[in-house]
Amino acid sequence: MPELPEVEIVKQSLNKKIKGKIIKKVEVKNRNLRLKVPLKFEKYLENQKIIKVHRFSKYLILFLSNNYICLIHLGMSGTVHLVYNKKKNLMTNMSFYHSKQLPQKHNHISIFFDNFKIIYNDPRRFGFFEILKEKSFLKKRFCKLGPEPFDSRFNLNYLDKNLKNKEKNIKSFLLDQNFVSGIGNIYANEILYFCKIKPSKKGKKLTIQDYKNILNYTKKVLLNAIQKGGSSIRDFRNISGSSGQFQKDFKVYQREGLSCKRSNCKGIIKKKNISKRSSFFCNFCQK
Repeated sequence: MPELPEVEIVKQSLNKKIKGKIIKKVEVKNRNLRLKVPLKFEKYLENQKIIKVHRFSKYLILFLSNNYICLIHLGMSGTVHLVYNKKKNLMTNMSFYHSKQLPQKHNHISIFFDNFKIIYNDPRRFGFFEILKEKSFLKKRFCKLGPEPFDSRFNLNYLDKNLKNKEKNIKSFLLDQNFVSGIGNIYANEILYFCKIKPSKKGKKLTIQDYKNILNYTKKVLLNAIQKGGSSIRDFRNISGSSGQFQKDFKVYQREGLSCKRSNCKGIIKKKNISKRSSFFCNFCQK
């Protein structure tokens, strides 16, 4: 599943391409996504200008000229493809985990502009599109989600309030979207490596210094991933056709059995299932 950095890259790519453009037509071939595509979905979007494209957590947010808002969640396997009308499309993928070329079979939604179209493709259909009728509904829609890592609310007091005396392990907290929004398995592993915290460490065992490290490295790791275009585990590409490069910086993720990259550390990267997710960590420097 794409995490905050990958969705941010898709947002940036979409903003460059469709901001200020008018939607000419919308075609829905399959309404049976995780949430059923609304019956009037096409009418909400057609002939409307894209005012801007935003992101919250792992959601893409399209603001339309009629004041409606279109939320897009890519789910596990959803991808967004850019296809030009009169141009050889060698590289269409703007998203994560899939072929760099457009796979035809699972094209569910097409949004047409003047000389190109945006196609939503999703083999597993865990993604969804949702329409909100006004901006004020956004706050209500996301009220149960935790703050983003870059939000000022994600601070020492917040961590102390939510982690103190808790039996739950820190890896599970970082993956809990009600605690903090946007972090997934890849980045949770990397963040905890930099913090020198073992993923199975319980909240009640964390120190104030651990809190400070979590705040610091959460931001640093995610910003670095965004700057490097996300992580290409298979074929994540942005709108220019460039693949993400952050996977080259992985310290622990998918490095089971390899030596720790930290200088003067004799540790080996181990893999363990924690809360039904694969956790990678150094058996020596993460305590």
